[in-house]
Order: sequence, then structure tokens, then C-alpha cells
Amino acid sequence: MRNLIFFTIFIVAGLLISPFISFSQVTPKLAPVTTIAPTAPVDTLTDIEILGARHLTILKLNDSTTLQILAGNVRLKQGKSLFKCDSCVLNNNNKTFEAWGNVHINDADTINVYASHLRYLIDRKIAYLDGGVKLTDGKGTLTTPDLEYDMTTDIGIYKNGGKVINKKTVLTSKEGYYYAGLRDVYFKNNVELKDPAYYIKTDSLIYNTQSQTTRFIAQTFIKDSSGRTIETKEGYYNMLTGKAEFGRRPVIRDGKKYITGDDIIIDDSTGISQARGNVVIIDSAQGTTILAGEVYSDSKRDRLLATRKPLMIIKQDNDSIYVTADTLFSARLSDLYGAKDSLVKDTVKGVKVVSLDNKKKDSTDRYFEAYHHVRIFADSMQAVCDSLFYSFKDSVFQLYQDPILWSKESQITGDTVFVLTKNKKADRVKVYENSFLVNKTDPEIFNQIKSIRMDAYFKDGSIDSVRAAGYAECIYYLQDEDSAYTGINESKCDVIDIYFKDEGLQKVVFRSSVTGTIWPIKQKSPSEMRLQNFRWLEERRPKNKYELFE
Repeated sequence: MRNLIFFTIFIVAGLLISPFISFSQVTPKLAPVTTIAPTAPVDTLTDIEILGARHLTILKLNDSTTLQILAGNVRLKQGKSLFKCDSCVLNNNNKTFEAWGNVHINDADTINVYASHLRYLIDRKIAYLDGGVKLTDGKGTLTTPDLEYDMTTDIGIYKNGGKVINKKTVLTSKEGYYYAGLRDVYFKNNVELKDPAYYIKTDSLIYNTQSQTTRFIAQTFIKDSSGRTIETKEGYYNMLTGKAEFGRRPVIRDGKKYITGDDIIIDDSTGISQARGNVVIIDSAQGTTILAGEVYSDSKRDRLLATRKPLMIIKQDNDSIYVTADTLFSARLSDLYGAKDSLVKDTVKGVKVVSLDNKKKDSTDRYFEAYHHVRIFADSMQAVCDSLFYSFKDSVFQLYQDPILWSKESQITGDTVFVLTKNKKADRVKVYENSFLVNKTDPEIFNQIKSIRMDAYFKDGSIDSVRAAGYAECIYYLQDEDSAYTGINESKCDVIDIYFKDEGLQKVVFRSSVTGTIWPIKQKSPSEMRLQNFRWLEERRPKNKYELFE
């Protein structure tokens, strides 16, 4: 868009030159006379001053009409504009000036216009130019079949196609209108701009020569040299500041990314952009979609911030993951851990550093963070917490500050919860400090296990087994083959393994010395059988993706 600066040159030329251009359908016969000397002007602002010609014929048609017919190296002047042509006719009755052959108009030694024919209405200050019109200022050139300019209204018009060439930039349109008072150029009908840096196709475009701002007022297609495209119905671009704004739900496609919103603001100088109102960002490379009321992005550092009820969807075949929070932030993982480092999972503490080639575009070199009132929903798993970190490199969700995780009829809590996914499905859960697993079998009946550390393993979207380590305690209900409750096991052990089947507890294995009691089922009520710090938090559980903002 920076090359639109040539329009300023073109418009100024049109303003200064056009008042002297016209055409006529009648060519007078010339009579040879001797070369004449310049005539003294009466009013150089309204009348034409004859500077010279090889031949002059004065033809009186009637009492009211006199023609001055000039031929051979004709030179005329009005104000600061100089006219040259092969021949011309000045009509005192209708106040017209008409010229033919090698028409050349020079204005203040800066603007030059060429044509084969011109006609100028002196009193009305309306000019016409036709026959291979070319206008140039030495830097750029406009060519068009004909051009009209009204000095009274300061409006210049071409309606039969025009082309503007400035170095490697070419702009064409069927019609063009120039409003001198507003300094606006209105290009209309099949407007097309080609430049090595970008391409624009639209039906209408307005350019202001003073502010150097382009305004889009119709469906417009823009493509830059990187392949990024913008489709918009309204907006503007300021080439001096590099700032642009597009409205009426513009669409931006940048590689594998699709971006739209009610309006989008871009600052090329800083690389910062802002999308507002029902924003949708789809990244097919990562398989993610972001919905938000407002999104800020930094193209130079490849990061974004989503606010106003943001929602991220991590796509997978049958069970997409939905994440919402007050704020979502995403950036390059290599920027977070260093130019050559990235985060991957570890079997003990969760992280280790490996080499990453930053020269190659890596769709997994990303992470996102969610802050405050985080809620997660998938058909097989739901969770809430206050903050979250997710790495696309290792596919691990890290949940902090009172995290709660649900899977079918089981609930897991702890100080910190890591959810390791495989093929974007829960594969393993690590719980650090104050680990607590609750499995509901009937109303008010809960199997419970608590410990310092807990690892849960998933199979087909359900918890398959759990290992509780470090001061492990459990309460679980014993059942016979008919699923009738026969007793309650209340025990303590350093390591306990729990196995599930059909979403229910199948067996409990104590891996070291165990102490405890098996209570007859009639001796204890379910409300009594609660481990310390027991919580069943079903009311906080997202029931479906539509409840994420409730």
C-alpha cells in the first residue's frame, strides 16, 4: 500500500492541468498569414493569452461570433499554464478554446499532459482532453482515453478506463473522480492495483492525497507478497503511519490461519493488531480455534492475547477439548525457554529441556496459558482451576490453584494436577500434594483414596487404574457378585493401587504394610465414612460445552 503515494502526484496534476483541456467536433479551415507577435492579455485569469504561432486567421462569422484560428507551433497561456499544439481555434462567442495535434500542457514546469485533442470552456472552467491522454510529473504516469475537469466544483473525471504507473506499481480502473476540496480520489469500477509487495482488487476505492489514506468502501480483496489475504467491505489504510482498520467482519487468511471479527485494527510499524467483536481465529496447523470478544496479536513475536469470554477449542476426531478463562495467551515455546530450548514431559517432575531447530516452522513450538476461572470440557474429561499452562510440544495440561478433574463418576483434586494427553485424549494424570480421588457409586456412597502423590492412568477415556503413594488412605465399599454392599474397608498404607472396571472400582491392592478395619455395612452410615478433607464438587463441574461461561 505504500506505493499509493503516487496518487498524490496524479491528483495534483489533474487539479492544475485539467481546466485547460477540451474537444470539439468541427475543425476550421486555416488561412496562411505571417508569424505573429504575442498579444497583450486582457485578463489572464479568464482569457487565453496568445504567445505565438506561425499563422493566424481572424474569421468573423457574424456580428457576435469571431474565430481566431492559429496554426504552426501554437503557444498559449492562461494563468500559470502553458499550452502547445499544432493548431487551435478560439471562439469569442461561446468562450471556448480548442486544439488539435501534439497537444502539450505544462503547468509550473512540474506537470506535463499530452493528447491529440483538447477543448476548454473558458468562462465555465470546464476542460476536456481526449486522444491518447498521458499525464506525468516525471515520477509517475496516468494514461486514459479522455479526461474531464470542472474547475467550479473542483471535480475531475475519467469514465473510459485509466492506468496509473509509478515505478513497479500499476493501478487501473474504469472510472476515476477527483474532489480537490476534499483531496479525495475516487476510483470506481474494476479497480485493480498490482505491486511486487501487494495486490488489490475492488469495485471502489477512495484515496486522500493530503493524509495519504486509502479508504475501502466496497468488497475488497488484498494479497501481500507473503501470501496473506484480506477480504473487507470497509476500512482504511494510512501509508504514512502503517495503520489500518477493516470493518463489517473482514476475513484474513495467513497461511494456515483464518481470522475474522466485527472489525480488525492493524499497525504494520509495530506488528500489533487488534480484532474486536465475535472474533474467530482458526489455526488448522495446530488444530485449534479461538473465539473471543477481543484478541490482540503480535505478528513480529508470533503471540496473541484473547479476552472478553475467550474460548479455545483443541480439535480432535470425536472428543474436542474446550478451554475457557478470563484471559488466554499463546506464544512460541522457544521464546519462553530460550532460542534452542523447548518443554517436554518427564516421568518424575514433569519437565526437561531438549534441542529445538528454530529455523524450521514447527507447529508444536507453541504454548498457551489461561488465567482465572479456567474451565475445561471434553466428553471424557472435565476440569476447573484458576490457571493453566498447555504445551503443544508435549501435550500436557498443567492445572494450578485448587484444580478439580472429573472423569465419568470419578473426581480428582490436589495442589497441582498435570494431565498428559495422547492423540489429544487424556492418557495419564499426575497429582502433586494433597491428592484425593473420589469415586461415586450411589447417592452418598463414595469410594475415596488420598495420598501425597497420585498417578491415574486412562483407557478409552475412562480411569483404568490409580497408584496412590505417600501416607495413602482409602475408604472403599465391598460388593458381592450381585453388586450388593457387604462391608466398608477403611485402611492406611504407604502405596495403594486401585483398579477400575466399567467405571466402577474393581479391586484395591496394598503394596506395603497395611493397617485398617473392615466395617460391616450395617454398622456405618455412608455419611460417617469420609476421609479428612473430603469434598464432592459436582456443582462446579461443566456439564456441557454450552455451560462453560455460566
